This record gives sequence, C-alpha cells and structure tokens, in this order.
Amino acid sequence: MNTRLARSAATAATAALAFTTLSACQDGGDSTPTANGKVSIAGVEITREQALHDMLPEKIREAGKVRVATDVPYPPFEMFVKEGESRLTGLDHDLGQALGGKLGVTFAFTPQKFDGIVPAIQAGKFDVAMSAITDNKERQQVVDFVDYSQSGSGILVADGNPDKITDLAGLCGRKVAVQAATNQLKLLKTRQADCSAAGKGRIDIQTFPKDSDAQLALRSGKVAAQVLTKPAAGWVAKTADSGKAFDLVEDPKAPGGYNASPNGIAVSKQLPELTEAIQKALQSLIDDGTVAKIYTKYGVASIAVKEATRNAAVD
Repeated sequence: MNTRLARSAATAATAALAFTTLSACQDGGDSTPTANGKVSIAGVEITREQALHDMLPEKIREAGKVRVATDVPYPPFEMFVKEGESRLTGLDHDLGQALGGKLGVTFAFTPQKFDGIVPAIQAGKFDVAMSAITDNKERQQVVDFVDYSQSGSGILVADGNPDKITDLAGLCGRKVAVQAATNQLKLLKTRQADCSAAGKGRIDIQTFPKDSDAQLALRSGKVAAQVLTKPAAGWVAKTADSGKAFDLVEDPKAPGGYNASPNGIAVSKQLPELTEAIQKALQSLIDDGTVAKIYTKYGVASIAVKEATRNAAVD
C-alpha cells in the first residue's frame, strides 16, 4: 500500500483535523536543542555519538546540517505546529531531529511539493527527504532508502469498538465507510469473495468523497467502521475529541496495516556515507527505545520497524 501515492482529498481532510487538535497534543518545543546542545525528543534526551558523526561525509560535517525536503501537511508524518505558521512538527520531523542529535548535526527541514522531492535531491538541492515516501524499486534507481516504518490500510471504529471488530474479516456483513477512488476501496472490494466464502455476508461498502465525511458517518453510527491509511487512522483515533471519538483496530497479523509497504528516508546516491550513517543512527534509536516513543506520541506505534533496513521495497 503506497502511502504517498494514495493521498488525495484524505490529506486535506486529515490535515484539517490535525490543525484543530494539534495544540492539545503537541507543544512544538519537544524537538529542540537543550542548553547543553543535546536534543530532547518525545521526552528522551539524545546526545551525539562521535563514531556516527565521524561517518558523515565531510561536507555534511563542515556544514553542520543535513538538508531535508518534506511535503507539508501530511498528518501525522508532517504538520505545521499552528496553521498559518511555518514551524514544523510531526513524526518525520521528530525522527529527523532525533537522528540529527545522534549524528551531531541539524536536520534542517524545508517544505517541497511531493512530486518535486526526488528531482530536487537529484539536482543537489537537498541531501535527503523525509516525507512518508514509499520505498519502491523505481525510486531506488535514483535515490537510496533507509526504511523506518511500514504503512498500509487500517480500520477505524467508534470509541470502545462496540461491534468488537478485530480484523478485516470482522467487516463482513457490516456497513463500512471508505473514501472513493482509493487503495482502501480496492482492498475492501477484494475481500468480498472471502466474506461470501465464509458465509458472513458481503461488506456493505459506503463510499464518501472525503475521509472527514466517512468519519461523520462513523460518529453517527451509520457505519460500523472506516478503512483508511493506518497512520491517518492512528492519528485520528489519538486526536479526535482528545482521543474519545474513535479507536484504531490493531490486528497483530498486520502491525503495519494491510498490504503494508516500507516508508523510507530517501538519500542522495551521491552521499553513500550519509546513507550508512543514517541507517546506523536509526538502528541505535530503535534499540534504545526512542523510535517507539516517537511513534507512540503520534498514535502509530505499530507501524515502526524493528530493524533499520536499506532499500527494502516489496514491489
């Protein structure tokens, strides 16, 4: 499931929710250097590892920063702290600051339209991109990836999960909301034969022009569940009505979501030392629990990877 290629009106809808709830969940100051030069992320103080810093390309060490392209907004990966302001937050931004803390440099984020990100890296305008980019073989021809999450489709239900839905099979015979013309709609359609074979009845698929419309139907009890990208579902469950409106269904058989694909940090092929340094820094952050705390902060702990892989596309 290609997280970024699947975005459409859902982005705007979820972004609108993020703007209304962000102030209650983020303080915007959780990813800034402390007085002693250390970086504090999600309650964790991160210090530079000299061996990792020494792995960086000379020009990165001299500049003291990694130039990062990102497409904003795309909750919960990238958001503005406050609508109308330029200060950034989000899972990718926090993870970038944590990586910078480990490497002893600043990860300097600059907004860039999504379809221009990879060309900008090729042109040397940026060193890396962190923007929920799906690692696929086509993109691997021009950039390298350090993979940090798995993103697929998730199931959103009303608070308390009144219908006790635990997986896709639990949607059989029920009314389910989904945004039109998305991979999630395709996923539901492919499940119909399985529902019929199990004698549970077909899914009554209810399509909506926007994710926000689907969530209104779920709020009012007109549908039993909504299917959307799992990161978006996790964020909505965490933030809507301070977490009291919806729940995210966690299927242990699909921790990253259904039909999950890896998201990767895209790195210029001209900077192989940077790719290696980021991979090792990410693994260090996974091992010490920082990554888990960052993902938990944004309601999507289950999409985190346990190993920092490189170019692990599944297509």
